[in-house]
Amino acid sequence: MAEILLLLFVITLCAMLLTGFPVAFVLAGVSVWFAVIGHFLGAFDLGYLEALPSRIYGTMTNPLLLAVPLFVFMGVVLERAKIAEELLETMTSCFRNARAGLGISVVLVGALLAASTGIVGATVVTMGLISLPCMLRNKYSPEIATGTICAAGTLGQIIPPSIVLILLGDQISNANQTAQMQLGNMSAEPVSVADLFMGALVPGGMLVVGYITLLLIQSYLKPASIPRARSKDREEHLYLQALKVLAPPLLLMTVVLGSILSGIATATESASVGAVGALVLATARGKLSYHTLRHCCRETALISAMVFGILIGASFFTLVFRGYGGDDIVHTMLSSLPGGLFGALVIVMIAIFLLGFLLDFIEIIFVVVPIVVPILLLMGADPIWLAIMIAINLQTSFLTPPFGFALFYLRGVVDSSIQTIQIYRGVVPFIAVQIIVLFLIAIMPSLATWLPYSLRDTQPAAENMPVDTDFLTPYADDNAVDF
Repeated sequence: MAEILLLLFVITLCAMLLTGFPVAFVLAGVSVWFAVIGHFLGAFDLGYLEALPSRIYGTMTNPLLLAVPLFVFMGVVLERAKIAEELLETMTSCFRNARAGLGISVVLVGALLAASTGIVGATVVTMGLISLPCMLRNKYSPEIATGTICAAGTLGQIIPPSIVLILLGDQISNANQTAQMQLGNMSAEPVSVADLFMGALVPGGMLVVGYITLLLIQSYLKPASIPRARSKDREEHLYLQALKVLAPPLLLMTVVLGSILSGIATATESASVGAVGALVLATARGKLSYHTLRHCCRETALISAMVFGILIGASFFTLVFRGYGGDDIVHTMLSSLPGGLFGALVIVMIAIFLLGFLLDFIEIIFVVVPIVVPILLLMGADPIWLAIMIAINLQTSFLTPPFGFALFYLRGVVDSSIQTIQIYRGVVPFIAVQIIVLFLIAIMPSLATWLPYSLRDTQPAAENMPVDTDFLTPYADDNAVDF
């Protein structure tokens, strides 16, 4: 009976999510209904729900999650200060004489915006409104122009201070603590957001280099679709203007990220510095008014309420799911797959990728990660490596037709002259770059783990993780649970 109700629970939840009803209410409402139904049928113990008050209180008092509204506020203020417009105009002028210079400038500005805002939707929309007309005027093909904008706009998923990494940091830390306790390791090194930020630097840089390399290759293979523009402006003037525009946001990003990575401040403390710095920067540029500040506060409140509402709703879901024995079923299923950890990881990554078509990253992090990640950690996966893999996977899902969120964001701001199929075709080469980077990190975990572990002078939790060509063999550390 419990297994049948669990299956109906999951099917009903998925069906309700597709209706477009607010996710937080769907998660909580469907979970409560199935808890009551299961109780009357003798298949569910309502005692599981007694943990809800402590979970909600823990969410309210979690200092790490305070970084979310602060980083969101910083990003919204920088967006309203027109930082993106100035960066695009300046970078375009600097790279205009280079091969694929305009496309390269869009990628670099996307990386800079990712490091300053961390909000994917806002970045894609902003760049679509500003850079797409410029690229089309310079005879870029619609496919390459839209593909470049979508790919560059999603860099906010992986480049710190990404909201994805902050939320993942909280969930991965909890899952790792649970897994280590089950392994009998009571003195395990905790996983922090700073670890994930450091682990994401190399993969994020690989994506930027991969995008630029792709544009350069396309400029040689299809020169008519990526023409080289010419600028008559003096280079000295351009470089001075670039320094003037780039210096303030780069200084702010250096202070925020540098304080986190160096251990001087926590993510929440650095986020508060970033929020104040964004206000100072907007004031210095004459972009801060009462109306603007009110708008920024309102947007921050709306986004933060959505995040924490989903988190509370997800707490209902995970408790009911575990009350029906769902975690044991997932344990058994993943541990029985051929290939050990690698086989389980492939299935989990495919599931997260497909769910990325239907759910926002926030729902996936709060609903899926608490269920599957502890199992993978018990099988020997390194928590930092696993978090970076999930983040890049979500970013790839954001780009993939026909349901990628970034495609919908761009579709909503382009005119009718750009066909949806052109956007789909444009992102395909960039998806290939994403998959290549994801594969490289899968077979060479040190790309994600070397920097954080070297800076804190410890070794990865899974000492025998796969590298190079050994990745096809099952891998787990000596303390992993034998299922």
